[in-house]
Amino acid sequence: MDDAHLVERCRLGDEFAWESLVRRHQNRVFAMALHYLRDREDARDAAQEVFIKIYQGFGSLDRDRAFLPWMLRLARNCCIDRIRRRKVRTPDVAIPVDEFHDLASEGPSPEDDSLLKGRRALLYQALGRISPKYREMILLKEIQELEMQEVADILDLPMGTVKSRSNRARLELARVVRDLDEPTADSRGAQHAMS
Repeated sequence: MDDAHLVERCRLGDEFAWESLVRRHQNRVFAMALHYLRDREDARDAAQEVFIKIYQGFGSLDRDRAFLPWMLRLARNCCIDRIRRRKVRTPDVAIPVDEFHDLASEGPSPEDDSLLKGRRALLYQALGRISPKYREMILLKEIQELEMQEVADILDLPMGTVKSRSNRARLELARVVRDLDEPTADSRGAQHAMS
């Protein structure tokens, strides 16, 4: 059953449709909140708040509008509000990457697993170093796998701006990953002097 059908059933008060809708999207909303907020408890609270807003907002959702971009826009706005409130209270705290990215699997060897963890840690470290507008673009376009038009709708930006920002975000992320992955000139010089 697609989202549009579930939303219509939710509007009619179908509790099973609501439960299905929440189950279908709870991980996506939580992951998005975690990327923005970088705190598991805060992300859980934000995800709950998003679903409360969704439930209360069914009446305002245009029947011709897709549910997913509407939901993600609510999630984004909720996270931005929480970040604004947090900036007033406490400074931003970095979270160790391995705290929320368990990569254990049955298939890869320990060496492959270690390499994969290293690459993922490098990627998340790089994501933490690019500008928030580019990080948001990577989150929506690459991690959430949204179409450009959906991203434009969520961010309320013209399509041309979204395309150029997406391109710049990928280039910036690639530059930061490359810089983090390469040994610094000082360490290369020190290694050369030791040999």
